[in-house]
Amino acid sequence: MCKFKRLVDINSDKYIFTKYILSIVKCYRKYLYYLHDDFLLSNTGTVTNFILNMMPNFWVITDYSDEFMGFVYLDNFIGCGNILYSAELTTCFDKKAWGSFTKYCAKIFLKKVFDVFGLQKIKAQIYPDNYRIKTLLKTAGFMYESTLKKETVRVGKVQDIEVYAIYRDYYYKTR
Repeated sequence: MCKFKRLVDINSDKYIFTKYILSIVKCYRKYLYYLHDDFLLSNTGTVTNFILNMMPNFWVITDYSDEFMGFVYLDNFIGCGNILYSAELTTCFDKKAWGSFTKYCAKIFLKKVFDVFGLQKIKAQIYPDNYRIKTLLKTAGFMYESTLKKETVRVGKVQDIEVYAIYRDYYYKTR
């Protein structure tokens, strides 16, 4: 039902799936309000620069006919060398993928991340008004951990951020 394709070959740092760049940028811009605060562009210059800086832990999500459905990336890793403990997950789906497709993708991606990276914890930070992702996270097994009060500025207003997490042992116990 879904495929995860690294945008960059991690062995050669060459772009593999350049045909998806425009779709990624369009999707990112469309949902930027839910993804980042007012400081993003001042730190990276452009949305495209931000996306390109997320490599190599950036995956394009497609259906089996290779149609772009969204993207997911991991950043803010905690660990040392080859021993990683946790990472933060960010995802964005095109509207056509909302619903059962996103739930299925979350299940597949979490298994992939726990198996391949050996992570013990995956975190997600979201704005409290992002009900769609909040529901997806809870359905995937994430649990609410805390609210970071007045953590950032979004559209000129002080904004809280909610933190959700799923732990490896909980994930495998509930599957």
